[in-house]
Amino acid sequence: MLATLGKTAARAMSQRFHTGKHALLTTPGPEIRRTFAPLSSSLLDAYVAFVGGDPRAYRGVVPPHFFPHWTMPVAAETLREVPYPMLRVLNAGCRIQMRALMPRNEAIHVRAHLALIEDDGKRAILTQRVVTSTDSVPDALITELYALVPLARSDAAPTNGAVKREKPRVPAGAREISYFSLPLDAGLSFAKLTGDFNPIHWLPAYAKAAGFRNVILHGFGTLARAYEGLNRGLLSGDVRKLKLLDVKFTRPLVLPHDVGVYVRQREVFVGDAVDGPAYMSGRFETGDDR
Repeated sequence: MLATLGKTAARAMSQRFHTGKHALLTTPGPEIRRTFAPLSSSLLDAYVAFVGGDPRAYRGVVPPHFFPHWTMPVAAETLREVPYPMLRVLNAGCRIQMRALMPRNEAIHVRAHLALIEDDGKRAILTQRVVTSTDSVPDALITELYALVPLARSDAAPTNGAVKREKPRVPAGAREISYFSLPLDAGLSFAKLTGDFNPIHWLPAYAKAAGFRNVILHGFGTLARAYEGLNRGLLSGDVRKLKLLDVKFTRPLVLPHDVGVYVRQREVFVGDAVDGPAYMSGRFETGDDR
């Protein structure tokens, strides 16, 4: 992860000094493959406990929501030729399909490609598809990552009768199934466990320079809390029940903060309260839905 951050920063700096035209990319892009050594059980247990889960529930298997640790280094390579400014890329969300849990004692095989580019002139959404396997469990985890690149200011007053879209809120009828308090250093703690040391998550001065009131929680940190909230608050702690989670990160979650995980049928939200701001919204499926 640290090497990936370094390469991404170097690529972003080179873009600032390159003024030539970029060739248009076609999708799907080429597939990139890598293999990683088995993960440390002590690291996985510490991570699960930090995001509100029960390490005993994952005895011998890898928590699926730890996927950024091994997918991001490969996914980043799929963006090597992308002409968009890398320093402006935002994590917009992801879709995770859990086909099987992976054993901890096996190497992790990853293949990834850039699946789709949607560019309307105001923003570009890049969809990367990543498939994770082990020797005994092929195609265990299928992930789509949504990266958003703002291309034009979206905060100007609407024109021609257009109505500015309101950001999602926790809807009426949703019920809280989990609640957690995030301290100011939650971003730093998450970075130590995952390797994602983007400074907007743990350096207040950097976060404020980037336009935030303070440091913000990783989007994948919010996702992990929601995932474990579903496991413990809705699925009786059975980590094999959740089969799909498709989410969008809708607002920066500024630290420190107290938030809840809310559900309404098969919708899930992370927010302050019913009818309050939602920092993540999405949907989920369980084995019972199939």
